[in-house]
Amino acid sequence: MSSHDVAAVLRIEQRVYEFPWTHGNFIDSLAAGYLAELLQDAEGGVLAYFVALPGVDELHLLNLSVAPEQQRQGHARTLLDRLEALCRARGLPRLWLEVRESNLRAIGLYTLRGFAAVGQRRNYYPAAGGREHAVLMSLDVLSPRSNDALD
Repeated sequence: MSSHDVAAVLRIEQRVYEFPWTHGNFIDSLAAGYLAELLQDAEGGVLAYFVALPGVDELHLLNLSVAPEQQRQGHARTLLDRLEALCRARGLPRLWLEVRESNLRAIGLYTLRGFAAVGQRRNYYPAAGGREHAVLMSLDVLSPRSNDALD
């Protein structure tokens, strides 16, 4: 992802989330050197994307989004495969993320991929009428997954 892609990414972001990232959030992430990649169709249209923050011994997934009309087609799994590959290539043993407690579909996907719920971040996300807790999830990237047959 480059700054030239942010307009297309924002069109998806604003359709996927009630409280979307802003143009500035994406530009700042790119300027700070976060990992940000797109999944595109044959014509170069953006289907999905992620932004992740590399750290010491970990990669922290900050945003993974799939265009609404492209959901349930394996694009999130493709991006998770890419994130795991980036972890391995950089020698980062752990992948972290937060997910809204109400996002049961995403929690289910992450659980199938081998992520474990390891904690809660109270009042982490803005929500209509207040705040929503996040489930903190972690994946040991260097351990073999028991569900490899599912992929």
